[in-house]
Amino acid sequence: MNDTSLRLAGHAGRVGIAALLLAAGPAWAQVTAAQPAPDRVVLAPHRAVYDLVLDNAKPSGNIEAAKGRIAFEFTGDACEGYALSFRQVTQLGTEAGPRVIDARTTSFEAGDGGSYRFKTESSSGGTKPETIDGTAEKNGGGYEVKLRQPKPETHREGADALFPNAQMKAVIQAARAGKPTLNVRLYDGANSGKEVYDTLSIIGKRIESEPSEKPLQRTEFEKMARWPVTISYFKVGSGESTPSYTISFELYENGVTGAIRLDYGSFALRGTLTRLDLLPQEACAK
Repeated sequence: MNDTSLRLAGHAGRVGIAALLLAAGPAWAQVTAAQPAPDRVVLAPHRAVYDLVLDNAKPSGNIEAAKGRIAFEFTGDACEGYALSFRQVTQLGTEAGPRVIDARTTSFEAGDGGSYRFKTESSSGGTKPETIDGTAEKNGGGYEVKLRQPKPETHREGADALFPNAQMKAVIQAARAGKPTLNVRLYDGANSGKEVYDTLSIIGKRIESEPSEKPLQRTEFEKMARWPVTISYFKVGSGESTPSYTISFELYENGVTGAIRLDYGSFALRGTLTRLDLLPQEACAK
């Protein structure tokens, strides 16, 4: 794979995670447990599909055209944890000809954010998929990563980091509190499975206008809070002041996202939500 392909495939799982749902009990959820505390953040299970196109507002170098699709399913509950099944297929038109990048991610994060399992398979141009498969678990103020692929190895980080769902929980809590920025360290198993990212979230004021995407023009979302959010990812230890990747979206209080934009540095994609299926939510006292 070339550098662009690696970045697109390596960060693809993060798109689904950032496009996830982290929210206080939505009106449609089938919950019979006691009402949660006002500041509680509960993940809302759903399926979503986004159609991708090249963002022509950003110079795209040798990328002449692009189209693709993101599809994912997020299931589980706050007690046991949540599972993600995600796929992004992107076709890039370049000076050297078309290139198709296919990235698939499955993951599971414990409800308390203490452990995380992940597997990502990515390929470019029909090549053999590259696989990252492993687990991460909080341990004594830091966390320990055990990789099975591309080769068995273990490494430990002394400094703590959040796993993806916990990161997005923090973003929603900050949005509710009216905070314009949030800095957290993230481990999500992307790329080699060893990299850690410092993230900067820019959170705008609550959006009051009607959503432009048809799947969100429904009763469940009429009075639900949503905010414009941009999250930039900086590789820890790289010394770079420019983010390696940035994602922007409109984040609803139940975590559903619309109007996504994926900025890979050399080019950017815009995603439109074309399908949204809200799934039943199991009762959970946590």
